Amino acid sequence: MFNIALFGAGRIGQVHAVNIDEHKETRLYSVVDPHQEGAVALATKYGAKVQSCEEAMADPQIHGVLIASATDTHADLIEQAARAGKTIFCEKPVHLDLARVRDCLATVAACNVPLFVGFNRRYDPQFRRVRELLAAGMIGKAESLLITSRDPSPPPANYVKVSGGMFRDMTIHDFDMARFIIGEDPVSIYAQGSNLVDPAIGEAGDIDTAFVVMKFPSGAMATIVNSRRSGYGYDQRLELHGAKGLLTAKNIHENAVEFWSEEGCVAAKPEHFFLQRYAAAYIAEWQHFVDVLAGRVTPECSGHDGAQALYLADKALESLHSGREVKL
Repeated sequence: MFNIALFGAGRIGQVHAVNIDEHKETRLYSVVDPHQEGAVALATKYGAKVQSCEEAMADPQIHGVLIASATDTHADLIEQAARAGKTIFCEKPVHLDLARVRDCLATVAACNVPLFVGFNRRYDPQFRRVRELLAAGMIGKAESLLITSRDPSPPPANYVKVSGGMFRDMTIHDFDMARFIIGEDPVSIYAQGSNLVDPAIGEAGDIDTAFVVMKFPSGAMATIVNSRRSGYGYDQRLELHGAKGLLTAKNIHENAVEFWSEEGCVAAKPEHFFLQRYAAAYIAEWQHFVDVLAGRVTPECSGHDGAQALYLADKALESLHSGREVKL
């Protein structure tokens, strides 16, 4: 049984707490959060301890840490955990500053501990199946990838100011997915964006609607379509075209019932938000991390992958501001 210290008792921390508790090989050992009320409530629910950061890092009973705290704490906590010899799971991103990410990863490498970065969409069964079928030669050589990602509603402008902006907060998932599916690092990137959804987001210096085009060494291209608003649920689709055919991963709907009549067809909307849409992905990525803890595998999504996704977000922002394609 692996004892896990959970850093962060907020929304994502609560999702992970369920998966830790329900897995036969892990136990939620302690919760660490500066907001004591939330930490106590979550720890009480699962029979865990409430610890300070220092106590958790020094506790020899803790095998792994799951970092689901505020973004600006991630890099510091990763370094502390690495020095303490803990196996590390960290929600994306490692940090919003690429230089800080690289310094952090150097510390992890020096301490020789496993670090897994939680780009959970890699573990969505639908998207993963597309990658597996591509690898099996089902559609031949990949030629073009289209990723559609639209949130049901925009975040508050105050969140935008601390999130690093749309590319670092939202599109970063799609940058990682493009690398994951194609299996290459892009050689160029071009981005365009607008503020169409919420004027407050524009006033905060960000966009809420974007198109990004990337080209890969093989010649394959990926297009990412983003919006902070859909109005009809969480729009998450993927289309991969190859030399011998097409693979698509469609939205997961609230239910599979359709009503047909003379007027047409009425079907359910896509799942409301990421907690529902990617529930299976969160479970699958935790299984992978347990395998890392047990020494059965090495982290499939590493600190390098986290750094590469942030690098692409930075270069997309550079392209947006310059109006030009950026060579990578």
